[in-house]
Amino acid sequence: MDPIEGIRQRIIELELEHRDLDLVIETLSKDGNYEELQLRRLKKRKLQLKDHITLLKMQLVPDIPA
Repeated sequence: MDPIEGIRQRIIELELEHRDLDLVIETLSKDGNYEELQLRRLKKRKLQLKDHITLLKMQLVPDIPA
């Protein structure tokens, strides 16, 4: 597999996990019966995923000489 395709595939996987976490966080928040620590950990993981996705997307952009 081409390295670029590998990066794209990883981005898709991380975006799916990010979306799933969003649903879990929303469900827990609506339920009202959750531990604050658990919710904070899920939100932190979601932010880490977003940062990782951003870094991978930056690798797909070719360097342009100044």
